[in-house]
Amino acid sequence: MRQLAQHLLLVCVSLIFLRPNALGAAAAFRPPAVPLVASDPYFSIWSFADHLTDDTTRHWTGAPQSLTSIVRVDGKAYRVLGPDPKDVPALPQTGVEVTPTHAVCTFEGAGVRVTLTFMTPLLPDNLELLSRPATYIDWEVRSTDGKEHQAAVYFDASAALVVNTLDEAVVWSRAGGEDWKRAGSEVTALRMGTEAQPVLGRKGDNVRIDWGYLYVSPGKTGRAVFADSEVARDAFVKGSELPGSDASGGPQPAQTAPVIAVAFPASAAARQPLTRSLVIAYDDIYSIDYFHHRLRAWWRRNGASAADLIASAWRDREKLMAETRRFDVNLMADLLRQGGEQYARIAGLAYRQSFAAQKLVASPEGKPYLLPKENFSNGCIGTVDVIYPTAPILLLLNPALERASLAPVLDYAASGRWHFPFAPHDLGTYPLAEGQVYGGKETSEKDQMPVEESGNFLILVAALARVEGNAAFAEAYWSLFAKWADYLKTAGLDPANQLCTDDFAGHLAHNANLSLKAIEALGAYAMLADLSGHGDEAHAYQETAKQFASQWVGMAADGDHYKLAFDKPGTWSQKYNLVWDGLLGLNLFPAEVARKEITFYKTKLNRFGLPLDNRKDYTKLDWEFWTATLADSPSDFNVLVAPIYRWVNETPTRVPLTDWYSTTTGTQSGFQARSVVGGVYIKMLADSKVWKKWSEAPDSK
Repeated sequence: MRQLAQHLLLVCVSLIFLRPNALGAAAAFRPPAVPLVASDPYFSIWSFADHLTDDTTRHWTGAPQSLTSIVRVDGKAYRVLGPDPKDVPALPQTGVEVTPTHAVCTFEGAGVRVTLTFMTPLLPDNLELLSRPATYIDWEVRSTDGKEHQAAVYFDASAALVVNTLDEAVVWSRAGGEDWKRAGSEVTALRMGTEAQPVLGRKGDNVRIDWGYLYVSPGKTGRAVFADSEVARDAFVKGSELPGSDASGGPQPAQTAPVIAVAFPASAAARQPLTRSLVIAYDDIYSIDYFHHRLRAWWRRNGASAADLIASAWRDREKLMAETRRFDVNLMADLLRQGGEQYARIAGLAYRQSFAAQKLVASPEGKPYLLPKENFSNGCIGTVDVIYPTAPILLLLNPALERASLAPVLDYAASGRWHFPFAPHDLGTYPLAEGQVYGGKETSEKDQMPVEESGNFLILVAALARVEGNAAFAEAYWSLFAKWADYLKTAGLDPANQLCTDDFAGHLAHNANLSLKAIEALGAYAMLADLSGHGDEAHAYQETAKQFASQWVGMAADGDHYKLAFDKPGTWSQKYNLVWDGLLGLNLFPAEVARKEITFYKTKLNRFGLPLDNRKDYTKLDWEFWTATLADSPSDFNVLVAPIYRWVNETPTRVPLTDWYSTTTGTQSGFQARSVVGGVYIKMLADSKVWKKWSEAPDSK
């Protein structure tokens, strides 16, 4: 009976999430932006519009990075991707569905249904695969009127994908050489990149990559050439052979350079659909500078080349199609069971964004480093208060990724360059990890975030230990954690006027939520000490954490809720840091604290969500879900999630998920495309089975 119930749930999930419009209104989900090609902070292309044909595809920063596709049905051309050419009508788009590894858009008309699928195989239990910067683009043309139709497919990618600004000169060629010969004669690709190739020569926030090479591989059935975009599209529309060649060329400014154009010849679409596929990939050669060590992407660590990347993508295609579909169905089923359909849809949308805002590389010692970029915030790399909200998706899906996220900053803090008794904030400005740049850099305590970042580390390392069932990772950095716990014991209960991650409305002393973090972190350290055999420390810090928690309840109490700051009666804030009390089994606070807060929050909801605190109407998407997870009933959780779901569907700001927005207007306040949306997955950590899953499994490689 249990197996039958599980089977029925998976069938339901397949209908809801993997077949657009299969359940009519249930599928009416309008993402603010749709992830199309999403691998890392540089190779990240999105549709910012209701329909793929309404606007040019864009890098997450909003800069145009054009991908175009046209289908020709019985001699008549229709656009399915991109706004050009204007004289070619758009085939009506009838659906869009975003799941963890797929974006599936459907179009219907002219007697056919076209399904355009973008699949990036970001499977978390396979680090090699997770780090591959390659996306499959598939077209399926199926007859809807019972008649046979002749269908052909066209695609092109512009030179904007390989430059920061369009005045940069690009060169292009057919991929070749010994690597490609070894990869196999059937593996072909065209490539394009800048002439200058300033590898790791640019850092910052609103920038795009201008080193490495874009590859487009049409497989065995397509013809790929370099051509003028207007000429190539016009030729395809008219049914002529695709003009251009695969000969080397350039240098030429990107704004006037040719596109990489692919045409798949016409074939019949009748009872059996016509299917076509290509691979689009980006080899950045070197990904990160970590204290003057140039680091390779994880897939490249053992000498793999672009030829190996493309060859493995084609070799593994059929297997990955099955594996990613199975992964999506299973994860969406878990999300649906744990949080409901609205929660599942938001989490499905957040998945690729969270991973695409990070880069998985091999450290100088050959271990995995996972480094996030602080997108549209300040461009920092390895920011600890970005790692903290991102952690739930990593803890849930593969603790090896959480270790890889924490290790680069811990290795820096232990290196001798960091001289403070508290944790650092960041590693530098992406992609250059050369030491903290935020606030006082490495020489001053001014404008740093001591309680915030120290608390973040202790909580996350304890969460990792609970998932893995041991504290081996913590023991490798024990002297750091002991120092930071001592700092929090002194400065954490009643924090001074120092920065925290939510200082949008200004600095705040006596911050009740920041104090919560410090108390939970002290309890977490006690847990780690117990697991590590430091019995005396475990007892002492456990008692301190309990004492502080008792004091906090009295200091923060304000009638039917708890204050924003201890010295500010009549104020309130989201106490999202309290979520770890239950998740880690610390139980430092009475259950009544969370219940009272949830009851109060329900009276403060705006149309698009719960404000961060009483000072402004804006909120943080990640913290809203942490706060909602404090609810001890599904109905209360759903009450808090419903306005967030409304916001996702109705926000007028069309960008990859922002995590900072107005709860009254739904407009973006700042930030976008950040990895912190992985924090949505914290609700899944409330499922007790999660904590057993990885401790009983072999270590992920």
